Amino acid sequence: MRQLYSFYSDAFWIAVKSILEHKLRAFLTLIGIIIGVAAVVVVGASISGLNSYVTTQISKVLGTNHFMIARLAFSGKMADDAFERANRRNKKPTWDEYQYLKENCKNCSEVGAQMFGNADFSENGVEMPSVSISGVTSNFESIEDKNIVEGRFISADEVVRAARVCVIGDDVREKYFSNVSPIGKTLKLRGVPLTIVGLEDKRGQLMGSSFNRVLYIPVTLHAQIFGSGDNGITIHGKGRSPETFDAAIEEARVLLRNKRGLSGGEDDNFGLVNTKELGSQIDQFTAAIAVVVVPITMIILIVGGIVVMNIMLVSVTERTFEVGLRKALGATKKQILLQFLIESALLCVIGGIIGLLLAAGVTQLITILAGMTMTITITYVILSVGVSSFIGIVAGLYPAWKAARLDPIVALTQS
Repeated sequence: MRQLYSFYSDAFWIAVKSILEHKLRAFLTLIGIIIGVAAVVVVGASISGLNSYVTTQISKVLGTNHFMIARLAFSGKMADDAFERANRRNKKPTWDEYQYLKENCKNCSEVGAQMFGNADFSENGVEMPSVSISGVTSNFESIEDKNIVEGRFISADEVVRAARVCVIGDDVREKYFSNVSPIGKTLKLRGVPLTIVGLEDKRGQLMGSSFNRVLYIPVTLHAQIFGSGDNGITIHGKGRSPETFDAAIEEARVLLRNKRGLSGGEDDNFGLVNTKELGSQIDQFTAAIAVVVVPITMIILIVGGIVVMNIMLVSVTERTFEVGLRKALGATKKQILLQFLIESALLCVIGGIIGLLLAAGVTQLITILAGMTMTITITYVILSVGVSSFIGIVAGLYPAWKAARLDPIVALTQS
């Protein structure tokens, strides 16, 4: 056992000495490995960061344990023909149906209603086009876990009275009330003066679309200004807990089917959006990106391995006398083989470590510049270092085998 340890220890330090004697050559050899490892880790961190970023933004917009019932559910999984059938079949949810679900959904902590619209604002010569106008019930603050940083949200009494009040997003505040408190101020929506009662906290943006360019008004007032529209209202439900969330969705679905008199064999004539499923779709999307991109970055590692093999062949040629002398002194083919394998593997491990350090620097820089947190995951670290080490061993096999087969007499003579 001691002899075996001594051999590996000696082989390791001989490999280190060989690398240090040719520092520039070793570094140039490792560039492919370094870039390859860094590319794999950065790509992995980008995918993980994108997943976390999108999931966080969706949570900010929709809250948690939240589902929606609308005339149509926009799902990436729905084929064009299925969407067309749903478009012809589905009926828009009504206020009566919202009231029915609110009274009867026992697994729902909240049931609310929402209507959508858009409007252009012009106040004192300052224009703000395409502001999202959301007509909501008073419990929308709880349903979507909204954070009101100033003032309050719309009250139940204001919804009943269709009161001319509103809660604004941060983009609207910045446009019209950047230096003063907006509470108590007035904005005109299609000629209707609205008193601002609350300011929503910043919710960020996703894919270039801001979630702060919004104005909330009572859903009853929204219906007076914009009408019922083609899609009616959207019914929102919130489960009491993550454990009962699926039960709440199913209960709401069954209640609405019963309300509409659908038999067991008939398809739903409404759309149901499960916000939890959006997270699964995001995971599938990022996984699909990883399947395509990661193998491409692996090609860099393979190219780096070819370079390592080439340099190891040069090293064998340069050290022919050394190999011949060691064999003449009793070194076996296996020991010579392991000597060069250890050296090539050590090269790639060093390259992998430098690549990881480079990746850490790049991800930090991107996080600072792009404002999106990139997370280096242990999976991609193990993958990149493992693959680089494997490539180092594979790349060293042929040069090591060639060195092990050298005839000691011929090797000493060629020197």
